[in-house]
Amino acid sequence: MGEAARLATIYDVAGAAGVSPSTVSRVFSRPGVVSAHTAERVRTVAADLGYRAQSPTGEHRRTRAGTIALVVPDATNPWYSSMMRGFEAAAADAGYTTLLADTRESQATERAALERVLPNVDGIILAGSRMNDRAIRTVAKQRPTVLLNRIASGNHCVVPDTDSGVRDAMAHLRGLGHTAVTYAGGPEESWDDGARWRAILRLGSEFDIAGTRIGPFPPTLAGGLAAAADIERQRPTAVITYNDLLAIGLIRGLAAAGLRVPGQISVIGFDNVFAGELCHPALTTVAMPLRRMGITAFRQLHRLMRGDPIGPSRHFMVPDTRLIVRESTGPGRDTGATTIAAEKEQP
Repeated sequence: MGEAARLATIYDVAGAAGVSPSTVSRVFSRPGVVSAHTAERVRTVAADLGYRAQSPTGEHRRTRAGTIALVVPDATNPWYSSMMRGFEAAAADAGYTTLLADTRESQATERAALERVLPNVDGIILAGSRMNDRAIRTVAKQRPTVLLNRIASGNHCVVPDTDSGVRDAMAHLRGLGHTAVTYAGGPEESWDDGARWRAILRLGSEFDIAGTRIGPFPPTLAGGLAAAADIERQRPTAVITYNDLLAIGLIRGLAAAGLRVPGQISVIGFDNVFAGELCHPALTTVAMPLRRMGITAFRQLHRLMRGDPIGPSRHFMVPDTRLIVRESTGPGRDTGATTIAAEKEQP
């Protein structure tokens, strides 16, 4: 981490508050011997600087900031906006303000944002972090940290049940007569991109569906339009995309190329964002429990900040990942399969 992430010392606080280092020490170890006015000034300065006082047992104490940093790769992505609603509501109920940092899918921006916010927050949520495991461990040593939609060894993590949703998608495609699927991948640094692709390969063997991969593509409408050029050349019968925005862009790109969805190519997205119902044809998608994931991430972080026991496992899997069948999937070519009736989306 850079200089901006250096922890404030007792001398920093003393200089900023205009008192001696011994006075700062007494404010935190023997507050009764310091005047109330001086103690208040020292504590205010300490909070501003992110100073953590050493207790006699060697544990750090710090004035509670009442703020939690929620760091996301792209705040405009509906996946994150849905999750943020759940997180912010749970945090507010517990008396915390959420500080949002949008890193624009950049490791460097993510690191810089963390260096700025670390001294001023009580905890960190890294949602879909693009940093490597070592950088994440460095952050977790400085503040209670929970990873959302990412697993990194030695860290507390909250993830969806990806396998369950992919299993439903593969069973759906097999029932429609498809024997192969192409996965249009997302960002290379994305942990859940790898998790989805590995699940497709693993479950493809179970359902006798061959899997191939194209990409990476940006997880955006523009990324889907770019993917459409590859799909137009390959002409698979079915495509699963990294997320719904990519799927919607893909459908638009295929339509512009004169390819019918689902008549010629079936498309399945991931996440079940609201725009999936509005595109034409309406998007079949693997629904993630996004709001519940945000709530769960806050609860795990809150336990860490309070020092409560969490349990032997550092990884918490949020259930209820499921396939929602709409209009963008149909029978594989020349199979004679009958179109499966679309399921009504459950609230």
